[in-house]
Amino acid sequence: MMRLPSFRYLAPASVQQAARILADEGPGARIMAGGTDLLPNMKRRQQTPHVLVSLRNVAEVRQVVDEPDGGLRLGSGLTLAQVVGSAPVRQRYAGLWQAASQVASGHLRAMGTLGGNLCLDTRCGYYDQSYEWRKAIDFCMKCQGSVCWVATASRRCLAVSSTDCAPALISLGARVELVSVRGRRELAVEDLYRNDGIAYLACEPDEILTDVLLPDRRTWRSSYWKLRRRGSFDFPVLGFAAAAELAPDGTVLQTRIALGAVASCPILTTTGELLRGESLTDEVIEQVARATASAAKPMNNTDLDSHWRKRVVPAFVAHALHELRGEDMTATRWRVSRTDLSA
Repeated sequence: MMRLPSFRYLAPASVQQAARILADEGPGARIMAGGTDLLPNMKRRQQTPHVLVSLRNVAEVRQVVDEPDGGLRLGSGLTLAQVVGSAPVRQRYAGLWQAASQVASGHLRAMGTLGGNLCLDTRCGYYDQSYEWRKAIDFCMKCQGSVCWVATASRRCLAVSSTDCAPALISLGARVELVSVRGRRELAVEDLYRNDGIAYLACEPDEILTDVLLPDRRTWRSSYWKLRRRGSFDFPVLGFAAAAELAPDGTVLQTRIALGAVASCPILTTTGELLRGESLTDEVIEQVARATASAAKPMNNTDLDSHWRKRVVPAFVAHALHELRGEDMTATRWRVSRTDLSA
């Protein structure tokens, strides 16, 4: 049985109190929301904070607020189940709704939070093991060691970003609000990440992600498609998110495309520019699918063969773009999520 290490548990009543604790305690303190990622990591001794600062008593991070400009503010402490159950999210931000509804399982979505999914630790087959397993082969660069076992000549950790919500939010042009004792600041979601498996977040250790700010996208369509071995529970080994504003004649006015689980950070691709001014014909979709596949460079440190994962990128891109075109892809989504992908 893996047991938690010793720690102090604090549950402040406000974001300001939580920020003050983080500032006073230093790098040995960690924010905890649902704990579905942090606590297992602590059991494996991947992270050993001496203080956990819980947000469970902070009501201000669990709000859904319609903004005056037509956007939507989602508190980072909302559970993923609450995000899925939000009518404004489902009606106006379908891609985010699809991403949140595919995270883990129903039990974990009832505990895990939106902010927690955005800050999810990067994953790797050599890292996500018990302490004894990692010690036996020698520790990796990400925790206590000096070598990346995925690519031993690499100077940086190649652990993979496995958040579902981040690619969806990037495609929607969302921003996040960060709070510390120094004040508040906003970042575009794509700027929240670095392509580094260890230092994968661009925010400071004493900053708290309090809100996700979604712009007005009522005239846009969005979609998120996820590849994983099973139709439930598993982390993504490919995430594809697309959002587009279409003219009445079907011409693409604006679009944003993001990839997840193919690098140490979610990637905002440039392939969306190929759609601008075009209609979503089969030929255009095929062209964009091929171009997007070239941007996907998955490593062989997660589930399923990396070369096969790259080969299926065009199919997932095409599925999402057909959905943006207005096609009902329910049957295809159901079939993909239940296909034996190990063959």
